Amino acid sequence: MSKILLVAACALIDRDGRVLMAQRPEGKTMAGLWEFPGGKVEKDETPEEALIRELKEELDIETETSCLAPLTFASHAYKDFHLLMPLFACRKWNGVPSPREGQKLTWVQARDMMKLDLPPADIPLVAQLRDYL
Repeated sequence: MSKILLVAACALIDRDGRVLMAQRPEGKTMAGLWEFPGGKVEKDETPEEALIRELKEELDIETETSCLAPLTFASHAYKDFHLLMPLFACRKWNGVPSPREGQKLTWVQARDMMKLDLPPADIPLVAQLRDYL
């Protein structure tokens, strides 16, 4: 049985309905793939708390739990672990997203997200997000 890895992800949605995607930097697993910002949920942390922390660390933006709307989730078996990833939508934050960990950022319309090279677990989330928007 694979270890379950809990990762929280966020679809930051701007006023034009575009979604922020981050490209995994060189040296990380799945480098070069585009993903929703977020990260591992630490011990004694809720997914919302993890997202608030990760968005500050990765993008230098601040948001609150009340601004995170649960949208859908991914459950995907990778070779070494099983990923469980809730995806939250967020339309309200303070600051301008800027890359703090060497990643590239891009704003994309939901209809164009499948043109990006995505990790396998993120692909089913795109259809859900398109329907939401």
